[in-house]
Amino acid sequence: MKPLVPPGVYTPQEDTALLAEALSEETLAQGVDVLDVGTGTGALALHAARRGMRVTAVDVSWRAVVAARINAWLSRVPVRILHGNLFDPVRGQTFDLILANPPYVPAPDGRSTPRGTARAWDAGRDGRLVLDRICREAPALLRPGGVLLVVHSALSGPERTLELLRAAGLKSSVIRRRRIAFGPVLRERQGWLRERGLLSAAEDKEELVVVRAELPV
Repeated sequence: MKPLVPPGVYTPQEDTALLAEALSEETLAQGVDVLDVGTGTGALALHAARRGMRVTAVDVSWRAVVAARINAWLSRVPVRILHGNLFDPVRGQTFDLILANPPYVPAPDGRSTPRGTARAWDAGRDGRLVLDRICREAPALLRPGGVLLVVHSALSGPERTLELLRAAGLKSSVIRRRRIAFGPVLRERQGWLRERGLLSAAEDKEELVVVRAELPV
C-alpha cells in the first residue's frame, strides 16, 4: 500500500529502503520492542510491526504523527505513535532495536532549528545536528544485546558516527553502502559542498550508509 504523504512530511526514499533492508536482516523474535525515531510517514515502523514486533514511533512534526497514525490504521498494524523531539517521549524506557533515519544534509546557513519541510533533511553545516544527539542518547535506551540501525549520507561523517558509538561501548560498523543520484536538495547545494571539500569536482552521486551498533550483553 502506498503511504499517505501530506505536504511537509518526508517522502520515503532510497535511505528509507536501505534501512528497511538492514532491518530485514536482523534476527529478532516476535514481540521485541522497537523504537523508530523520526518516523515520518511511519514506513519503517510499519515494516517492523508487520514482522510481529512491538513498535513505538516518534516524530517532532505533528503532520508526520498524524500521517503515521493514518498509515498504521490503513495498514491494520498496531504502532504506538508519539509526538516529541527524538527520545524525549520515551525517557526511562528501553528497546531491543532502535531505527533512525534522521535529517543529515549539510546546510549552508547552518540553522540549528530548520523550519518547515527542510527540517526533514537540514542538519547544520556538518550534517550532524541530529546525528550527534542520536549517538549520545540512543545507547542509554538499548537493552543488553540491543541494536541501533541508523542511515545517513557519507557527507555527514560515518567515521564520526562510529567513533561516538564505540566510545559509548557499542560494537559498531557500516553494514550497507549505496550510491544514488543527487536529489533536488543536493543538486542545489553541490557548488557549496564542493567549495567545502565535501564533494570532488567529479562526484555526481551521493553515498548512503547504514551503521549498525550493538550493545554487548
